[in-house]
Amino acid sequence: MPELRKKILYTLFIILIFRFGSCIPVPFIDTQLLAQYFEQASTNGSMLGYLDMFSGGGLSRATIFAMSITPYINASIILQLLTVAIPALERMVKDGGEEGRKKIASWTRYVGVLLGLLQGLSYYALLRNQGFLSDKGVLAAVTIIMTFTAGTALIMWMGEHITQKGIGNGISIILFAGIVSRGPSLMRTLGNLFQTGTSGIVSAILMIIIGIFIVVFIVFMSNAERRIPVQYAKRVVGRKMYGGSSTYLPLKINMSGVIPPIFASSILAVPTLIAQFGNSDQSWVKWINSNLANTTSVWYIALYALMIVFFCFFYTEITFNPDETADNMKQYGGFIPGIRAGSATSNYLSYVMNRLNTVGAVYLLFVALIPTVLIMALNLNTKLPFGGTTILIIAGVGLDTLRQAKAQTEQFQYAGFLFEDTDHKEGK
Repeated sequence: MPELRKKILYTLFIILIFRFGSCIPVPFIDTQLLAQYFEQASTNGSMLGYLDMFSGGGLSRATIFAMSITPYINASIILQLLTVAIPALERMVKDGGEEGRKKIASWTRYVGVLLGLLQGLSYYALLRNQGFLSDKGVLAAVTIIMTFTAGTALIMWMGEHITQKGIGNGISIILFAGIVSRGPSLMRTLGNLFQTGTSGIVSAILMIIIGIFIVVFIVFMSNAERRIPVQYAKRVVGRKMYGGSSTYLPLKINMSGVIPPIFASSILAVPTLIAQFGNSDQSWVKWINSNLANTTSVWYIALYALMIVFFCFFYTEITFNPDETADNMKQYGGFIPGIRAGSATSNYLSYVMNRLNTVGAVYLLFVALIPTVLIMALNLNTKLPFGGTTILIIAGVGLDTLRQAKAQTEQFQYAGFLFEDTDHKEGK
């Protein structure tokens, strides 16, 4: 399949550029001291270590892709919230068609670059306050901040091109590549545990068992769906009769996918970045550093859980419209057995989706929080490179990419049945 092969190679090429850019440091920064600072931060469960994982280690090395895809994710959240809150934007998306979606995508890019600039400013403030800069002049400041911002814009461009010309969702693929690049660190961590005696071996085995169980559970829940039976009435068109078939409407238990944990972690990273502009002796900065900047604190876990539940319902609400689905079914003569067509069908679909979202939210909370809770309860190594959210992203993105590849394969197989009679067209 040449077309699928080209898409895979193009995606791998973009990933290679991303990993190459994640190794090029920005000038005027002492990267050795910065690496030591991040090593200590990751050991203490700091949010900076969590963000560094999303950037594939680019944040701890202060590379041109240090800001990673986080500004673009936050921009997407802002635009989606504004689309729901502002009726004019909602009408533009629904009635504007392709042009409306292009405008929203363009505004998302602009907001993403602006957030990348603000994030670059906050990171520069951290570097300056901690004494990691070899030059504190104006030229050095402008160079560092603009390089971070340009890296953000380039990552957005690469993500969009993967979506258009490659395979899989570009933003998810870049996140996937950044997280998977920490694989050697995981192997090194497990290897060190196996060399520390019986307790270390037990801890390593527990980590492996927990990881395998979570991956299997994620795959099972990602493929789980609620099938609602749909009956289509018979219709007479001319002299032929159509319809009369039975099918089903598949509704995923976790329709929001990996979006809620990604959105929640991206939003919770904002206070930590803002705190870099303040003085470390100020009370609000101390509170953020001790509660929101620590991924194992009670405040962080509670807010993280609430945001996962919120985005689980919110994202499903904007991607699945029960009224539109019910109208389409009614238009083509379809109905759910025992449910009237129209508003009754819409109410029934909303009821089912609320129940499914409840199960999906509990599932996401379990996957995202259980590894952290177990590591804290069993007093395991808190420097584990992977957590529940990262495993969820790896498994979810992998499954979605495989589905797209399978769809391309099936399309290629069916192409053999769809051919043009060129001889007939040429009059032979």
